[in-house]
Amino acid sequence: QVHLVESGGGLVQPGGSLRLSCAASGIIFDFGMAWYRQAPGKKRELVASISSRSDENYADSVKGRFTISRDNARNMVYLQMNSLKPEDTAVYYCKSPYTSWGQGTQVTVSS
Repeated sequence: QVHLVESGGGLVQPGGSLRLSCAASGIIFDFGMAWYRQAPGKKRELVASISSRSDENYADSVKGRFTISRDNARNMVYLQMNSLKPEDTAVYYCKSPYTSWGQGTQVTVSS
């Protein structure tokens, strides 16, 4: 059974950067991964995804600012977030086809 744990969130000023990490505890890591986020009063939305072959896709709102990557040897997925905006404030979740929603990690962009 695969479990995912997000980390790396925090408080950052507009224009700043943050790197989120997602650690997979299972020994099988041959599947696509994705980052979602849910802002206060809004529905959960897909932010970025990466296939088992490392093909990347991004929501229009983050394209050019966020980068998803994976390190299969370490069972890790990352989300590098640059040029952060207040509207990026949300709880961020990583997700695989084989896991349910976890606790996520809070990202707050504020001056």
